[in-house]
Amino acid sequence: MNLADGQGGYRVRFDWGPVGADVVAPGAAFVAVVDVLSFTTTLTVAVEQGLSVLPYRWRDDSAVDVARRHGAMLAVLRNQTGPGQITLSPASIMNADLRDNGIDRLVLPSPNGSAISVRLADLGVTVVGVSLRNAAAAAEWVRERAGDRPVGVVASGERWPDGSLRPAVEDLWGAGAFLDGLAGGADVKDFSPEAGAALWAYRGVSPTLTDALSASVSGRELRALGFGGDVAVASAVGVSEVVPVLTDGWFVDGGS
Repeated sequence: MNLADGQGGYRVRFDWGPVGADVVAPGAAFVAVVDVLSFTTTLTVAVEQGLSVLPYRWRDDSAVDVARRHGAMLAVLRNQTGPGQITLSPASIMNADLRDNGIDRLVLPSPNGSAISVRLADLGVTVVGVSLRNAAAAAEWVRERAGDRPVGVVASGERWPDGSLRPAVEDLWGAGAFLDGLAGGADVKDFSPEAGAALWAYRGVSPTLTDALSASVSGRELRALGFGGDVAVASAVGVSEVVPVLTDGWFVDGGS
């Protein structure tokens, strides 16, 4: 069997990272990208604030040029933040009055969720940004539009120091939260076993999710760096109704 065809018999599919995105994308009407700590959480918060967000593969000199060309603010690295700047930290956007200062566009680089979103857009699928904050709203939006067409879900994961994929449990839970909403209490026989595993991982952790997210490797790392607020923002399950949809290169609220 060709591994790339392994979930092709199922309407709802789940996989990890950039290569997993390539696997679940063929034929999919929508692909949900999940990067809880922190790209899709930051994306959700930005769209909540009325911003349009351009995902960019990584923060380098080309990102500066892209932001300037589009008249957009460029998010900087967390350790580079200063007065008036925002970063991949969702709390930095929540605490900024960007629209009041005439800023309505944001270039948001990320090596995981952002890069995967761009990769999927290049494949011609409709990309939806999903965090724990908006998983229920995004699932309802997709369910209403997908019908019987295939849906893919990609947990972005993180990177080990050698550059290889590190499956990150928070992205498994975020994917599961979306899948839980997509199931809508119905039979999940058209979910692949991989999608079912993510769904049940979320259902198992949901009563203690806030504590579990804080105790996860990624959560502990951010807290140790002084970004515990980002973990709190990310763990606010179901508080957002926005649905970031990648449209003509920019994430905008598909529900508006």
